[in-house]
Parts: sequence; C-alpha cells; structure tokens
Amino acid sequence: MAKEEPPSVSEDLQNLRRKMSLLIKSFQNNSKVVAFTKSPVGQYLDRHPFLALSMLVFMALSAVPVGLFGLVVVLSSLAALVGVLLLEGLVISVGGITLLCVLCGLVFISLALSGAVIVSYVVVSSLINYWFSSRVLCVSQNPPPACEPCSDRESNTEECKTLATH
Repeated sequence: MAKEEPPSVSEDLQNLRRKMSLLIKSFQNNSKVVAFTKSPVGQYLDRHPFLALSMLVFMALSAVPVGLFGLVVVLSSLAALVGVLLLEGLVISVGGITLLCVLCGLVFISLALSGAVIVSYVVVSSLINYWFSSRVLCVSQNPPPACEPCSDRESNTEECKTLATH
C-alpha cells in the first residue's frame, strides 16, 4: 500500500490563514460591529489596540466577581425584606469594598496579560516573517543541494561561505 504524505507546514499555515481571514471578515461585516466601529468609542479603541485588548481582558476577568456581587446584593435585598436591614447595609458595603479591591487587582492582571499577548504576538510574527523570508531567499538564490557540503565543492566556495554566514 502506498503511504499518503502529510500536507506540508506551509499548506497548513495557508489553510489556517484562509480560515482566520474568513472568520475576521464575518465579524467585520456584522451590522452591530460596523455600528460600534463607527462610534467615537470604537474609533478611539481602533487607534489604541493595546487599550482595547486590555479592556477586553478586564471585562472577561471581571464577569465572575461582578456576577457574584450582584448575587450577594440580590440575596441580601431579599434578606432585608425579611427584616435584616443592618445586615444588608453591612454586607453590601463590605462586598462593595471587596469588589473594588478585586477589580483593582484585575486591572493589573489584565494589563499584564495584554502585555504578554502583545509581546508574544510580536515575537511569533517576527519569527514567522523571518522564517518565510529566509525560505524565499534560499529558493531565489538557488542554493547547493543539502546532501553536498560546501567543503567538498571545488567551485563556488566563496558562495558557500556567504550562504553559511547568512
């Protein structure tokens, strides 16, 4: 039986790029997204991508604490209907202070996560660009075969040394 060769890495990357491009276009063509990007807030966030990413990470991280605080407020309000007014005020004020502390901590965490995402994006995109540019450079310069070392070739030894230094 003949074995099927797995697709090359560049074909996989091209397929992934094509799928991501279609996904991004579907988001960009959504009417709600278009309306938001035309608003002043959307235009400001478009000019400041780090701030937009930080806000997105902050909102995602703060959803659970805000939901829990809302649950505590609702439950304590129900307890107030029963007659525990002092307990409600105490729980809401302590919960509010706790929520404030948690959200302040989440601000720093979201900034750190956004910074890490930006740095990793820059590093990965630089490495991918360097890898593809070096492959294009090798193909365009018609390098010697891989099984033939430069030291065994009598001609073009200067070309081998030049290619080895790059």
